[in-house]
Amino acid sequence: MTPSESAELLIVQELSQRIVEAQRKIRILDSIKWDESIKKEFFKHKGKKLPAVDKEYYDKKPIPFDVHDKQEEFRIILRDTQNQLGQYSTLTRLIRRQCEEYSRATQMLAKRGTPAFSELAMELYGSPNDVFYAGGPRMSEMGTLLFDVLTGLSVQLQSEADVKRYTPQQAQEILQTRLGQFFDKHPGKVTVMVSDDMIADASAGADSIKLSQQAMFSDRDLRYLEVHEGWVHVGTTLNGSMQPNCFFLSKGSPSSSVIQEGLAVITEIVTFSSYPSRMLKITNRVIALDMVTQGADFLDIYNYFMDCGLSEEDSYNQSVRVFRGSTPTGGPFTKDLSYAKGFVLIYNYIRFAISRKHVESIPLLFTGKLVLDDLPLLTELKERGILTNPVYLPPPFQDLAALSAWMSFSLYLNQFDLNEIQKNFRFLIV
Repeated sequence: MTPSESAELLIVQELSQRIVEAQRKIRILDSIKWDESIKKEFFKHKGKKLPAVDKEYYDKKPIPFDVHDKQEEFRIILRDTQNQLGQYSTLTRLIRRQCEEYSRATQMLAKRGTPAFSELAMELYGSPNDVFYAGGPRMSEMGTLLFDVLTGLSVQLQSEADVKRYTPQQAQEILQTRLGQFFDKHPGKVTVMVSDDMIADASAGADSIKLSQQAMFSDRDLRYLEVHEGWVHVGTTLNGSMQPNCFFLSKGSPSSSVIQEGLAVITEIVTFSSYPSRMLKITNRVIALDMVTQGADFLDIYNYFMDCGLSEEDSYNQSVRVFRGSTPTGGPFTKDLSYAKGFVLIYNYIRFAISRKHVESIPLLFTGKLVLDDLPLLTELKERGILTNPVYLPPPFQDLAALSAWMSFSLYLNQFDLNEIQKNFRFLIV
């Protein structure tokens, strides 16, 4: 390694540390959550009155940093990156996206309780009206198309594996054992814990998974949590943190959640860890987000989830996910679009990579928290030795032979017209 190359790596390491420190207090979900008093008041009125959440409600819960100062901090990091690494270098382009997105995220949080919050959320996470190419289907059509199929299958295919038999403490013990085996190079580092302050049944942190104290878990739940939250979310965090130079990849800017959730969902599917009611939850969120963009308020969404067969508690929690950061009559917080949108992006990227015989790029998706536009940059950095291979890969991505075989046939099968196929097979099902 030449002296100039060594100097470059020292600069990258220093910038990585600055990015990690700068983003530390930007906790989007913590900054927009609704407290327990809102829930109690909602059910006190038997779900008939809109929650009392407005701009003043958020103002009473200040975010833990000055927005202008934080934006200035990222501006200076980007300035120093350009000055030290060159305005158009690969590393500068990668760091620029990170800094600009974090800055936009702080702007979004500053607009909590206003229409601008939702507008900025749709810039960062996407909109139900998004298409993937001109004239293509909208994201919202995915929910509409799959709703009836998944609803029927979720009833028809119920089994013992769907019984909510495990307490949070039992689920914690089982998952801790399984993840300890997967993350064998970090014994004891990845922890599973039980929390009483959660909307979701489970969520992943940097090196931990939290389970809701109020939830019960089935065998299917434990399997998808192991794969989704553990293998992918915790795995990419650890992979990013183990980068010797670009360890800022362990921290996800907002739009990286689209790829994160897409990776997690497709990993569920290729490991046969998902199931119809799980996918129905994802598509129902897409439908709910689309309803809000068309004018639905919190009560409309709450009643929609009730009509879908969810309990009062689950209907409230799912509705809060749609409106957190906004108001009960405002626009949506579209982060939950990430699951469906990310799946479509990842599925099609993998098909594209296989069709072009570039399967070596697929494991790079697990390098850390990234977006698809980062892949050419990461490929170049890997070739230069600045980036290392991800340590933790879900089994289907460790040996790409089987995945490539399956996806190769999908390139051909996608040419068939399902409506025409149904004409031939309809008489076989009575």
